[in-house]
Amino acid sequence: MRFPPDHLEALVAVVDEGTFAAAATALGITQSAVSQRIKALESRAGQVLLVRSIPAEPTPAGAELVRIGRQLLLLDEEAAAAVTGAASAAVLTVEVNADSLATWFADVLAAVAAWRGPTLRLEVADQATSADMLRAGSVMAAVTADPVAVQACSVTPLGTMRYVPVATPELLADHRAGRSARWSQMPVLRFDDVDDLQAQVLRAHGVPGHHAVPTHHVPSSEAFAHAVRAGLGWGVLPEAQLGTALDDGSLVRLPGAGPVDVPLFWQRWRIRSTPLDRLTDLVTDAARVLRRPR
Repeated sequence: MRFPPDHLEALVAVVDEGTFAAAATALGITQSAVSQRIKALESRAGQVLLVRSIPAEPTPAGAELVRIGRQLLLLDEEAAAAVTGAASAAVLTVEVNADSLATWFADVLAAVAAWRGPTLRLEVADQATSADMLRAGSVMAAVTADPVAVQACSVTPLGTMRYVPVATPELLADHRAGRSARWSQMPVLRFDDVDDLQAQVLRAHGVPGHHAVPTHHVPSSEAFAHAVRAGLGWGVLPEAQLGTALDDGSLVRLPGAGPVDVPLFWQRWRIRSTPLDRLTDLVTDAARVLRRPR
């Protein structure tokens, strides 16, 4: 069974762009041509490869072909660069969690800015679920909390990201209970529906989770930190985002709440690729600011 490269390219484009129309624009062909290529691909595979939703989603079989299609596109770009001597135009699709992107991963972006040719396509997802994007073929590398290698990927430990439960002195004073706090009453912040960091602290203090506490949802790492500093609620902040807040007293540690440590790993395709190898070196170098695993 052979899958034409242009058909796999169309499949990747639909998944990346979300719709057949957007994929057609990205590829510079008609929407009808994209549809015909996907139908031909499904005919060869003998099964449906795309869920026709908005955005379009690959089926499990489709995800495998998306991954293979991305690999072929990457190798094709590298082959063209090797033959012509031009800079590679490879697109490196990477998942990174919002807190890493707002802190240590910024050094990776600064280093990539000096590259010629390869470009980044970043997807933001929680570190606890990012391995799913690798399995789905959505990305070729990811910063993840999963130490178990996804099929056809390698794993490199990056270090531990430490989060500190903090609040403004005024918020804590309003919810003091002796040497502790009224955990079930003090408002808390949550990044999104998969953010479990604050819930870990709540459970350690006998509160079942966010559903039992007044909860504000703030789906931006920078805005989340700003909301904590503004006293909207308490939250766990990365050490790198605390700055001098604990020293100058603008934020205080919550009584009886220890830090939450999240080990991070770099998972990437186990394929020889100069741009991907180079990106891996940049990521592991930038991650040296993280706490070392014990």
